[in-house]
Amino acid sequence: MAPATGLSALTCSSPSVREGRGALAGAAACHPGGWQGGVMDRKQVDAWIAAYEQAWRTPGTDALVTIFTEDASYRQGPYWTPVVGLPAIARMWEEQREGPDEVFQMTREIVAVDGDTAVSRHEVRYGDPVDQEYRDLWVMRFADDGRCRSFEEWPFWPGQQPADPPDGA
Repeated sequence: MAPATGLSALTCSSPSVREGRGALAGAAACHPGGWQGGVMDRKQVDAWIAAYEQAWRTPGTDALVTIFTEDASYRQGPYWTPVVGLPAIARMWEEQREGPDEVFQMTREIVAVDGDTAVSRHEVRYGDPVDQEYRDLWVMRFADDGRCRSFEEWPFWPGQQPADPPDGA
């Protein structure tokens, strides 16, 4: 998996980024061929994931408007009730993270991109030394402006077992 890289993919002079119209709207302005609404490519998905990580590391939740639509749904597990809308997502983020100075390393691999849908695999290690780690699958569905309209994660951690583990597990 590639290490997460910050916002380098989004550092261009696009007015879309400066005006807060979506993390990928700006990346598209810098992307050869421009943005094609509703169709993502790996570079755009990678830029979105970098923006997500940067938003997690940034104080407050103002950056969420650049990566999620106003009515986005965010599901923290495949069977969890989704958190819906930016205000609810912002509250959930503030409750879940320890703060913008939280120590963690995140690596990622984009597994698939098909139209407006992308799947990525992540490994996140919290602490120094590491005291918690997760392996996580993300399923993201994007709006025409490149912001995420549906986010679903499938988190796994060491020692987690299925409800009825197979013999020998």
